[in-house]
Amino acid sequence: MIQHLNHINFKDYGIVEPERNRKASSDVEYRTIALDGQQHTVYQAASETLIGQGGGMTVLSVSLDGKKYQSFYLDKLVRLRENVYFSLVPFRQEKTMVEISSERLPETVEERTEPITATVENAMHVTGVYTLFYHEKERGFFFAGESHPVLELTYVDQGSIHSVADGQDLVLEQGDMAFYGANQWHMQYADIDVAPRYVTLSFEIENGNLDALLNRRIRPTQAAVTLMQQILREQDRMDPYALDMIAAQLTQLLLLLLRHQAPTAKVKASNSMNSENEIIRRAQQYISEHIREKLSVPLVARMVDVSASYMTALFHKNLQISPGEYIRRIKIQESKQMIREGNLNFTEIAEVLHYSTVHHFSRQFKDKFGITPSEYAKSVR
Repeated sequence: MIQHLNHINFKDYGIVEPERNRKASSDVEYRTIALDGQQHTVYQAASETLIGQGGGMTVLSVSLDGKKYQSFYLDKLVRLRENVYFSLVPFRQEKTMVEISSERLPETVEERTEPITATVENAMHVTGVYTLFYHEKERGFFFAGESHPVLELTYVDQGSIHSVADGQDLVLEQGDMAFYGANQWHMQYADIDVAPRYVTLSFEIENGNLDALLNRRIRPTQAAVTLMQQILREQDRMDPYALDMIAAQLTQLLLLLLRHQAPTAKVKASNSMNSENEIIRRAQQYISEHIREKLSVPLVARMVDVSASYMTALFHKNLQISPGEYIRRIKIQESKQMIREGNLNFTEIAEVLHYSTVHHFSRQFKDKFGITPSEYAKSVR
């Protein structure tokens, strides 16, 4: 972005001369250079160099290392320090004139085919918004899990949900957010007495990194919550500008969250912790993807290349639950989905989920949810 030329912004590169100095230095011998936007030369000051506008609108780009440049609108006389790299280009390709004076002529560093950019270079922006859903779930809902090549944001509007990813089971309360990375497997479910409402939004970004937001429960600032609410309002509006507004507001939301998280960014986990989380993640994903098959703790442990005792210890340590109880919990949650689908009777559901008998299934269902499968079926039809 073209910056305003003043002594504070320009202090690393030289001095912005007061206007009166330009008149007092009229005896200084300047040489005039015409700029037509066709030639883009990068110089390095061989001594202190005076540069002033000679006519038209000119952009002065300066750098200390010849790599990272800042651009200024040249409306004042400046005195560059020795060794500063600089380039002069007309604004909007207009023909302009500049005046230069120095004890030694600046050295030509390179001729460029394109000018050094003077426009905004986004550190990060949203390039695509693919899905934006507002979910109103029944009590104790269960989502078996998925992964996809785009990023995903979850925001809890009411109630609470469990967010499971990378071996962690995070409880997101009302007002909390969580992010899933591209191709990161994740699942979500609610406790039996909770009927949550939450938003999921999948998207892609460019020139950015959301690692600081992944695998954590985020309590957003009020400004971030307001942006989330504006995004939902734009979805309802859906005029010709709504999608652009959603992308712009999501970009701002992400930048606010990254700025807020930066000072207290999550400390990188040790190799052993990463290894433990990966084992749990793989176990959870295997259970979710094979929930309608006959599962046992030794089988799952074998599939993730650890012993049953070690996997049990990891589940107790990180999830405060045994893997056997975890399998039972996921199976009984899956039975609710099957009842809602209405394609199988209770005996067939018990067989598909490998309960010993339909009575065993019914007893576990009532123990978990407080009602029988028949009562639940009536409530959702």
